[in-house]
Amino acid sequence: MADLQVDASINGLTKGVGDTAERADEAGFDCLWNPETEHDSFAPLPVVADRTEETHFGTRIATAFTRSPMVLAQQAWDLQAYSDGRFILGLGTQVRAHNQRRFSVDFEWESPGPRLREVVESLRHIWDAFQENRERLDYEGEFYEFSLLTDTFNPGPIDDPDIPVYIAAVNEYNIRMAGEICDGIALHSFNTPSYTREVVQPRLQEGADHAGRSLDEVSISASPFVVTGRDEAERERQRQEVRQRVAFYASTPTYKDVMAHHDWVDTGRELHELSKEGKWEEMAGLVTDEMMDAFAVEAHPDELADALTETYGDLADRVSLALDLEDPALAEQVLDGF
Repeated sequence: MADLQVDASINGLTKGVGDTAERADEAGFDCLWNPETEHDSFAPLPVVADRTEETHFGTRIATAFTRSPMVLAQQAWDLQAYSDGRFILGLGTQVRAHNQRRFSVDFEWESPGPRLREVVESLRHIWDAFQENRERLDYEGEFYEFSLLTDTFNPGPIDDPDIPVYIAAVNEYNIRMAGEICDGIALHSFNTPSYTREVVQPRLQEGADHAGRSLDEVSISASPFVVTGRDEAERERQRQEVRQRVAFYASTPTYKDVMAHHDWVDTGRELHELSKEGKWEEMAGLVTDEMMDAFAVEAHPDELADALTETYGDLADRVSLALDLEDPALAEQVLDGF
């Protein structure tokens, strides 16, 4: 693989998001990603586009089923035009409980993978219609149909119409789909180098082979848990935060494949039972040092680049770091190593 591209995350539409983006751009990050957790993933991105010059930016990830593909297509098209081609659309399914109970998405959860495939396919179909100024859409799938697009609602062509689409993927169907029809795969933080090497890469290759394309056409974006700090107190604080996050994800059945890969199924079950009782602090105690070594990359800021390159240099094209961008000296210290 080529040299790792180094990305970072912002955290929603805070009042300081423009300053944060500007500092990240000046420091030399390749891409800024905005997640969709407690904030909307698209809302701050025009500000990010305004306050950066070279850095790409995108959603990592936007929930795919909570918006019509037409809405996603318009949002992505506008951001791509506004930023002169620096936008990346990252999509994910989210889990069933959040779709149905938090977002009230009104469909049965029988085929989230095939439904996500149609989201990606229909997006490309809609973008082609925008670019060619077509008045008619003719996408017909099992889950989505698009057949109407008049001049009034067609934004028309832009200079950079090829918007990269990444999908978040943990299960094997979605991993293969990323290799088949996507521009990139956004690996979950609850992932290990072993799982990437032995599960993700082979499934990606299967998808690429099925589509008759090279795996080089699919960017692998890793986002490992990182423990770093200029002294032991900083590192210990991050270590405990990561331990808590590993416990949370390990307790969720959605990510059981990763636990099974490492023969930690019993621990996953214990964590799941504790999570139902709300025993979050007790859960962190079940995350062993072996698990921390598998999920997290730990190093002093001066040595973090070497540690990440050694761990992911042959597995990923880019790596997204959860660094405190409010501490630009630390971010620049890490970037200097790449």
